[in-house]
Amino acid sequence: MADTARRAIHVLVVDDSSLVRLYYRAALDKAGFHVEQAINGIEAMEKVLSEPFDLVILDVNMPRMDGLTFIRSLRAGRGEVATVPALMISTEAGSQDVADARAAGANMYLIKPVAEDELVRHVGLLTGAIP
Repeated sequence: MADTARRAIHVLVVDDSSLVRLYYRAALDKAGFHVEQAINGIEAMEKVLSEPFDLVILDVNMPRMDGLTFIRSLRAGRGEVATVPALMISTEAGSQDVADARAAGANMYLIKPVAEDELVRHVGLLTGAIP
């Protein structure tokens, strides 16, 4: 599934769980995406303000800055950084959780656990790697 066109797609994975970050990274690396990681919204914000990303994948519940606060802050920014697609993946499965994420500016919401092929497919759709 990997191809050279996808290698240029830069994805930031934001989750306080090292196991989740490693799982997402392994799946996306195998599919040919370039992946960086952050452990919370503050670290993620520092990264998105210093380099361009094609997609941010993040959890809702994280220390220091949660995913909803991060997305709201991202969307309140200026320029291209404010329009970076955001894929929220969380154990929070209620309809209000999904509505809150969408209201904050998430482009898509998935519920953990997410299978590798489902993760890669959604990342591909959100980044345009899969038409």
